[in-house]
Amino acid sequence: MKPGREGVILALCVSKKKHTAKKKVDTVTLKEKWGIVGDAHAGSLDREVSFLAHESISKMEKQGLKLSYGDFGENIVTEGLDLMALPIGQRLMVGNDAVVEVAKIGKTCHNPCAIYRSVGFCVMPKEGVFVRVIKPGEVKTSDKIKVLE
Repeated sequence: MKPGREGVILALCVSKKKHTAKKKVDTVTLKEKWGIVGDAHAGSLDREVSFLAHESISKMEKQGLKLSYGDFGENIVTEGLDLMALPIGQRLMVGNDAVVEVAKIGKTCHNPCAIYRSVGFCVMPKEGVFVRVIKPGEVKTSDKIKVLE
Protein backbone atom coordinates (compact mmCIF):
# COMPACT_ATOMS: atom_id res chain seq x y z
CA MET A 1 0.00 0.00 0.00
CA LYS A 2 1.43 3.41 -0.99
CA PRO A 3 1.57 5.88 1.95
CA GLY A 4 -1.04 8.57 1.65
CA ARG A 5 -4.10 10.15 3.28
CA GLU A 6 -5.75 6.93 4.42
CA GLY A 7 -4.47 3.85 6.17
CA VAL A 8 -5.40 0.86 8.23
CA ILE A 9 -4.66 -0.20 11.80
CA LEU A 10 -2.44 -3.29 11.84
CA ALA A 11 -2.11 -3.50 15.63
CA LEU A 12 -3.30 -1.92 18.86
CA CYS A 13 -0.92 -2.12 21.82
CA VAL A 14 -1.19 -1.23 25.51
CA SER A 15 0.82 -1.67 28.69
CA LYS A 16 -0.04 -1.43 32.37
CA LYS A 17 3.40 0.06 33.23
CA LYS A 18 5.48 2.80 31.63
CA HIS A 19 8.89 1.99 30.06
CA THR A 20 7.83 -1.52 29.05
CA ALA A 21 6.95 -2.99 25.67
CA LYS A 22 3.25 -2.90 24.96
CA LYS A 23 1.17 -6.01 24.22
CA LYS A 24 -1.25 -6.43 21.33
CA VAL A 25 -4.99 -6.27 21.97
CA ASP A 26 -7.91 -6.50 19.56
CA THR A 27 -9.88 -3.43 20.67
CA VAL A 28 -9.26 -0.22 22.64
CA THR A 29 -11.41 2.64 23.88
CA LEU A 30 -10.18 6.14 23.09
CA LYS A 31 -11.28 8.58 25.79
CA GLU A 32 -11.34 12.36 25.26
CA LYS A 33 -8.58 14.26 27.11
CA TRP A 34 -7.18 10.92 28.31
CA GLY A 35 -6.05 8.51 25.60
CA ILE A 36 -6.47 4.75 25.65
CA VAL A 37 -8.43 3.46 28.63
CA GLY A 38 -6.18 1.04 30.53
CA ASP A 39 -2.85 2.18 29.03
CA ALA A 40 -0.09 3.42 31.34
CA HIS A 41 0.64 6.47 29.16
CA ALA A 42 -2.94 7.78 29.16
CA GLY A 43 -3.55 11.20 30.65
CA SER A 44 -0.62 13.10 29.10
CA LEU A 45 -2.27 15.80 27.00
CA ASP A 46 0.46 16.00 24.35
CA ARG A 47 1.15 12.26 24.21
CA GLU A 48 -2.20 10.59 24.91
CA VAL A 49 -1.87 8.02 22.10
CA SER A 50 1.17 7.10 20.00
CA PHE A 51 1.16 6.04 16.35
CA LEU A 52 4.01 4.36 14.50
CA ALA A 53 3.91 3.23 10.88
CA HIS A 54 4.57 -0.39 9.96
CA GLU A 55 6.85 1.10 7.31
CA SER A 56 9.02 2.62 10.10
CA ILE A 57 9.15 -0.66 12.00
CA SER A 58 10.23 -2.41 8.77
CA LYS A 59 13.23 -0.03 8.54
CA MET A 60 14.40 -1.28 11.92
CA GLU A 61 13.83 -4.92 11.01
CA LYS A 62 16.10 -4.41 8.00
CA GLN A 63 18.85 -3.64 10.55
CA GLY A 64 18.55 -7.25 11.75
CA LEU A 65 16.23 -6.69 14.71
CA LYS A 66 13.47 -9.16 15.48
CA LEU A 67 10.58 -6.95 16.56
CA SER A 68 6.99 -7.31 17.70
CA TYR A 69 4.34 -4.64 17.50
CA GLY A 70 4.50 -2.67 20.76
CA ASP A 71 8.29 -2.92 21.19
CA PHE A 72 8.68 0.83 20.58
CA GLY A 73 5.95 1.63 23.09
CA GLU A 74 3.56 2.54 20.28
CA ASN A 75 -0.18 2.23 20.79
CA ILE A 76 -1.35 2.12 17.18
CA VAL A 77 0.58 0.58 14.28
CA THR A 78 -0.58 1.93 10.94
CA GLU A 79 -0.04 0.94 7.34
CA GLY A 80 -0.55 3.12 4.30
CA LEU A 81 -0.94 6.46 6.11
CA ASP A 82 1.95 8.88 5.61
CA LEU A 83 2.40 9.80 9.28
CA MET A 84 5.50 11.90 8.59
CA ALA A 85 3.49 14.23 6.31
CA LEU A 86 0.95 15.09 9.03
CA PRO A 87 1.32 18.56 10.54
CA ILE A 88 0.66 19.39 14.19
CA GLY A 89 -3.07 20.05 14.51
CA GLN A 90 -4.10 17.64 11.73
CA ARG A 91 -7.20 15.67 12.67
CA LEU A 92 -7.77 12.02 11.82
CA MET A 93 -10.87 9.82 11.91
CA VAL A 94 -9.93 6.55 13.59
CA GLY A 95 -12.43 3.74 13.09
CA ASN A 96 -16.10 4.73 12.84
CA ASP A 97 -16.34 7.32 15.63
CA ALA A 98 -13.06 8.49 17.16
CA VAL A 99 -11.29 11.68 16.12
CA VAL A 100 -7.72 12.48 17.15
CA GLU A 101 -5.46 15.47 16.59
CA VAL A 102 -1.71 15.35 15.97
CA ALA A 103 -0.08 16.97 19.02
CA LYS A 104 3.59 16.04 18.73
CA ILE A 105 6.05 14.42 16.33
CA GLY A 106 8.75 12.29 17.91
CA LYS A 107 9.97 11.95 21.47
CA THR A 108 13.20 11.72 23.38
CA CYS A 109 14.43 8.14 23.77
CA HIS A 110 15.24 7.12 27.32
CA ASN A 111 18.92 6.92 28.05
CA PRO A 112 19.00 5.76 24.99
CA CYS A 113 16.55 2.89 24.57
CA ALA A 114 17.55 -0.75 24.07
CA ILE A 115 16.76 -0.58 20.35
CA TYR A 116 19.08 2.42 19.90
CA ARG A 117 21.83 0.62 21.80
CA SER A 118 21.43 -2.43 19.53
CA VAL A 119 21.69 -0.74 16.13
CA GLY A 120 22.74 2.87 16.78
CA PHE A 121 19.42 4.57 15.98
CA CYS A 122 15.70 4.36 16.69
CA VAL A 123 12.74 5.50 14.58
CA MET A 124 10.47 6.58 17.43
CA PRO A 125 12.21 9.91 18.18
CA LYS A 126 11.62 11.15 14.62
CA GLU A 127 8.82 9.00 13.22
CA GLY A 128 6.53 8.40 16.19
CA VAL A 129 3.42 10.56 16.09
CA PHE A 130 1.51 11.49 19.22
CA VAL A 131 -2.14 12.51 19.22
CA ARG A 132 -4.76 13.75 21.64
CA VAL A 133 -8.29 12.38 21.57
CA ILE A 134 -10.85 14.94 20.38
CA LYS A 135 -13.86 12.62 20.06
CA PRO A 136 -14.00 9.27 21.90
CA GLY A 137 -14.75 5.89 20.39
CA GLU A 138 -14.01 2.19 20.20
CA VAL A 139 -11.20 1.23 17.83
CA LYS A 140 -10.26 -2.22 16.60
CA THR A 141 -7.52 -3.82 14.56
CA SER A 142 -8.23 -3.47 10.81
CA ASP A 143 -10.17 -0.19 11.28
CA LYS A 144 -9.44 2.57 8.78
CA ILE A 145 -7.69 5.84 9.61
CA LYS A 146 -8.52 8.85 7.42
CA VAL A 147 -7.03 12.32 7.27
CA LEU A 148 -9.84 14.83 7.79
CA GLU A 149 -9.91 17.84 5.50
